[in-house]
Amino acid sequence: MSLVLQQKGFASRVLGVELNPDHAAKALSLGLVHEILSLENAVQRSDLIILSTPINVAEEIVSGILDLVDKQVIMDVGSTKKSICDAVANHPKRARFVATHPMWGTENSGPEAAVDQAFAKKATIICGKEETAEDALALVEKIYRLLDMHLLYMQAADHDMHVAYISHISHITSFALANTVLEKEKEEDAIFELASAGFESTVRLAKSNPAMWVPVFMQNRENVLDVLNEHISQLRKFKSCLEKENYAYLQELIENANGIKRILK
Repeated sequence: MSLVLQQKGFASRVLGVELNPDHAAKALSLGLVHEILSLENAVQRSDLIILSTPINVAEEIVSGILDLVDKQVIMDVGSTKKSICDAVANHPKRARFVATHPMWGTENSGPEAAVDQAFAKKATIICGKEETAEDALALVEKIYRLLDMHLLYMQAADHDMHVAYISHISHITSFALANTVLEKEKEEDAIFELASAGFESTVRLAKSNPAMWVPVFMQNRENVLDVLNEHISQLRKFKSCLEKENYAYLQELIENANGIKRILK
């Protein structure tokens, strides 16, 4: 966000808040921020505050930041929305907060994971627009259009349900597959030498930072459990086909899965 908003002349100065001194130094050297300040100083000197911490941290600090703002706008970019929206629901300055989720990310983390033009042509979700001040919403919409994203609007609970199926299950599946391979394939050289592009793309997400994903699974626990139950049910169907040598049904399951091509072209 910082890279593109600077390039497009929207952000004249970007202030960072970072407790890790190595990350702070790297963010400065990469031009992601111009200064590193304390949270209070950064809020007081900013027009827009972007919360890009793990979601449990964002939930803990958002009310305190709202206490400090006057006309400033706060937005978050977390992967769950209901918990943080509930956290500010009764705050007298609730209208200055915009709950968002840009649907893009990689398995990498830290300042060096910043990718120029990363959000282009992707979707971003804005939740609770009815509770948000018009000027705050308009500013955040302008930012996402500058990032070349298309906007979707949802209620927070609906968002969390949908991302459990579209995003969160993909990460759990990747973590589980990586653990399966590490448990059963003891020769690291074999994993390295034999891993095809298909395997690599499937387990790519298993490299994701647990500091980010454990809070996501905690906050979206009920939805993730629901999708996990369905996923386990589907896995049992494949297992049963092999156990019973029911290859006709196995083909039917795969042909049914091919239907995703109608949606994801």
